[in-house]
Amino acid sequence: MSILIDEKTKVLVQGITGREASLFTKYMIDYDTNVIGGVTPGKGGQTVHRVPVFDCVSDVVKNFGANTSIVSVPPRFAKDAALEAVDANIKLIVIFTERIPKKDVVLILDFAEQKNTKVIGPNSLGIISPGKCKVGAIGGPQNETKKSYMIGPVGIASTSGGMTTEIASLLTNNQIGQSTCISVGGDPIVGMTFRELLPLFEKDIQTKTIVLFCEPGGTQEEDAARYIIEHSYSKPVIAFIGGRFVDEMPGMRFGHAGVIVQKGKGTAKGKVEAFKKAGVLVADTLTQLVDYVKDSLR
Repeated sequence: MSILIDEKTKVLVQGITGREASLFTKYMIDYDTNVIGGVTPGKGGQTVHRVPVFDCVSDVVKNFGANTSIVSVPPRFAKDAALEAVDANIKLIVIFTERIPKKDVVLILDFAEQKNTKVIGPNSLGIISPGKCKVGAIGGPQNETKKSYMIGPVGIASTSGGMTTEIASLLTNNQIGQSTCISVGGDPIVGMTFRELLPLFEKDIQTKTIVLFCEPGGTQEEDAARYIIEHSYSKPVIAFIGGRFVDEMPGMRFGHAGVIVQKGKGTAKGKVEAFKKAGVLVADTLTQLVDYVKDSLR
């Protein structure tokens, strides 16, 4: 099994004629993902890697029954693109676009909640369930994806798209496969967080252990720790917190817009303390992370 995506996932690409979207569309097709259509207003009738392009999302849904969309459009158009997908009853939207205005993200997430649509991102590289499906640019080209990911029992959720693949590759090199790997997004406001992904991983019979890659900023980790305690979470959770140096260097700029530490909130130290209180193993190094995963699977 897996969470969010599987072999039955039907993907449409919003902004498919753009450079990045065209590139990762090929990556998805090469991985045998069922990419059924693309949308770029005004360019209906074209094809991209033999994928038909339509002017609106509803046409793709009506003709092919799409259930998942990845949005890759300029930030100023992202709100309208995402709202169009929600309105067309797409049930999973992955937003690749980064630095969308916060007020637009809030509107997207509010409408998605009303329509019972799940949103990953913004600023997400995508989702992959090894051997089944991948949505987005996660893993890169086919040869790199197959080197980094393999089928197995570890679920990964990460605020960093690149580190999602880095951790999967590290586990794969140690003959430990993955169930579903998710780049949740690095912007200040995102859709599904660690807290919301944990119950999905818990219900998934393939997933035996969950790995979280975290960064300073925000309260995702503290919220996840609280959930683990309050719900007596039944599966091992292992975390690695990158960028701990940020605590010691006020004003330091970080790569992700979501890494904002204010008035003591969102510090790496606070996240470590919250996780340890919840019984989450926090690795100090990636080598130790692998050792913790091996022990949990025994």
